[in-house]
Amino acid sequence: MSAKVLISGAGIAGSTLAYWLGKYGFAVTVVERAAQRRTSGSPVDVRGAAVEVVTEMGIMPELRAGATHVERITFVDGSGRRRATVRMSAFGERDDEIEVARADLAGILLGAAGDRAEIRWGDTVAGLVQDVSGVRVTFEQAPPERFDYVVGADGLHSTVRRLVFGPERNFLRHRGIYIATLPVQRLVGDDREVLMYNTPGRSVSVHPAGGRPLAAFMFRRGEIPGLDYRETAAHRRILIGEFTHRTGIFADLLDQVRTAEDLYFDSVGQVRLPSWSHGRVSLLGDAASCVSLFGNGSSAAIVGARTLAEELARTPELPRAALSRYEHRHRAVTGGEQRGLRLAAALLVPASRPGILLRDTAVRTVGRFRADR
Repeated sequence: MSAKVLISGAGIAGSTLAYWLGKYGFAVTVVERAAQRRTSGSPVDVRGAAVEVVTEMGIMPELRAGATHVERITFVDGSGRRRATVRMSAFGERDDEIEVARADLAGILLGAAGDRAEIRWGDTVAGLVQDVSGVRVTFEQAPPERFDYVVGADGLHSTVRRLVFGPERNFLRHRGIYIATLPVQRLVGDDREVLMYNTPGRSVSVHPAGGRPLAAFMFRRGEIPGLDYRETAAHRRILIGEFTHRTGIFADLLDQVRTAEDLYFDSVGQVRLPSWSHGRVSLLGDAASCVSLFGNGSSAAIVGARTLAEELARTPELPRAALSRYEHRHRAVTGGEQRGLRLAAALLVPASRPGILLRDTAVRTVGRFRADR
């Protein structure tokens, strides 16, 4: 009889894991709180070892068809005048690496799992009780069920992590930046360019996102007490308060914030846990680690999902050994991602006017240096 695995979360990490576990012969169930797959999401990267993973899955042609093809980020002043441009190649991208909308990537990954996994939309884990041979799971909607393994791939605010490892405040550290994204009605710039406007401690940008423009608001601020990351009305009030008279050529975007139905808002947080597993329950993706403003946490999630599936397939009857090997291998991947946050913040959200000037000057200098070589 195949070992039964429950995956909480149908995002990038959970969808990739569903594919690989299904391929290795596990009986896979994916439970997702959302009623259906999201249709929007900020662009993310498929880089490094993740390219090999998605190529093996046979989905690279589909991902390339949906790629954004963005070539550069251009920083502008309040009137729209271009001050500096950094090419995406400056981040060390290989020719076979791509950027794609987050929702598209998750959807393609989940589609690849096909009939290898049962997908349950509109439900979530409510309780977990372990014993030596498995995990009894209660759900908000479905009747209780028993699984051999449970994987929390349910994001920064993971329910599985809270139920098994303890309160979020013990592991999630706010890194001083909030970010919001929403689809917008007009493209600013051209279809290969991200335009970004900065004021001290804030940035507003529009990404072409493959023909479906996406606005992003980022701002530096200490942790907001009592903030509910699902309370959209509060998110709108915060954004309007932070960005009124600070949007330059993007002033009309605040009107779209006021009426947006698909508004994503959250802090940039860093998860640190001494261990990613407890008994037969393990964490994957943002639930376990990974913080990035460049969107390449998605690549780490893809690689981690295959690593976890490989190790469970090696010794499914030895959960402690399998999960320990997964964690040992994958922590080496995520460590660099976590350390890169400070550089990303300095580039995208300079804290002061001198910081903005220094960033623009440095970008222009590097651009001239590369052009002269």
